Amino acid sequence: MKQLFTYLCIVIVIAGCNYQEKDDLVAIKNVLSVQAADWNRGDIDAYMKGYWNNDSLLFIGSNGPGYGYDKTLERYKKAYPDKATMGHLTFSGTTYKRLSDKYYYVTGKFHLDRDTNDASGYFTLLLEKINGQWYIIADHSS
Repeated sequence: MKQLFTYLCIVIVIAGCNYQEKDDLVAIKNVLSVQAADWNRGDIDAYMKGYWNNDSLLFIGSNGPGYGYDKTLERYKKAYPDKATMGHLTFSGTTYKRLSDKYYYVTGKFHLDRDTNDASGYFTLLLEKINGQWYIIADHSS
């Protein structure tokens, strides 16, 4: 009877972990989905809500690494001053790797469909669960 109880406890713990992992994955996919919708509306300020609002936020782009939420927001607004330059954002080939209860590693491809010249590249994100919410704490896009 004791072995059965131990077995049931293990099954319950494993099942609970699987549900939490699925919930986290849904939440992370939602962060990216909301970001794409915000971008496609031309709203960079709303798009940035997927990022950690902290001076330690790391963004690595074609000009190298930069730190800070405000600096990243400024960079986006300078590079994409209007909806036409922003274009329509889509993600593809996205993979999600759970590193721990607190961290996920996400890779994929982005594509900007624009009137004049399309743009595309690849991204690597590190997300952290902070106060129950998932935020991008590091972004390498090129």
